[in-house]
Amino acid sequence: MPKINVYLPDELAEAVKKAGVPVSAVCQRALEQAVRRVTAIRETALGAPDLDDLTARLTQFTPRAREVVKLAVEQARALGAAEVGTEHLLGGMLAEGGNLAIQVLGALEIDPEEVRRRLDRLSLDTPAATGADETELAFGAPAAAALEMTVTEATSLGHNYVGCEHLLLGLVAEPDGAAGRVLRELGAEHRLTRHAVSAALAGYVHLRAQTRPATPPPALPADAASALSAAVREELRPVLLRLERLEERLGTADEA
Repeated sequence: MPKINVYLPDELAEAVKKAGVPVSAVCQRALEQAVRRVTAIRETALGAPDLDDLTARLTQFTPRAREVVKLAVEQARALGAAEVGTEHLLGGMLAEGGNLAIQVLGALEIDPEEVRRRLDRLSLDTPAATGADETELAFGAPAAAALEMTVTEATSLGHNYVGCEHLLLGLVAEPDGAAGRVLRELGAEHRLTRHAVSAALAGYVHLRAQTRPATPPPALPADAASALSAAVREELRPVLLRLERLEERLGTADEA
């Protein structure tokens, strides 16, 4: 049987030993789940994205994330694109309008309207496909890779769902798509975005615990969203300071 090494931080490794957790069995179950998720999204991305069938197949995606993917397909068709690209996924995220990923962009001081303007310029520079049958529209390689990374990001964060915040991380991490280039140019570095997502989720859980609504709200209220963005920025402040100090040290080393 093939052997795969699993490296753990010292504190976690010690805690695992003390608790007597069966590492092999736990890792096997987690890997089986991750493989099923990635395989499912790969099959979905490679198939023709019929909207009804697409929604049914993205079972791990939240309703908002499924809506974003549907909007992405609709945008690609409306623009006469040859395939669904990462720019359409990002455009669908902006069009949906009420998801946590947009709050994360705000916490990173990235204006969603500026993202939208850059995507609009990209669509103007990209010629529409000619003679393409709508039924043949499928996800392009970068978009398919971004969706796979989306599922991987959710799994690595220990989440049993896939939300728009994970899609944002997938788009930022995917190296070849237009959406990742736009986001990175505006300052959405992957590690920093991941910190922002974690902080936003922690802030949202705390907010929900305080308000305890009878039913989940369809979207964060404007005042709550503003408070959440401020809380995320405050939590990110030490990270930003560490990055600045690291850049300073690197700059000093280069000069030497």
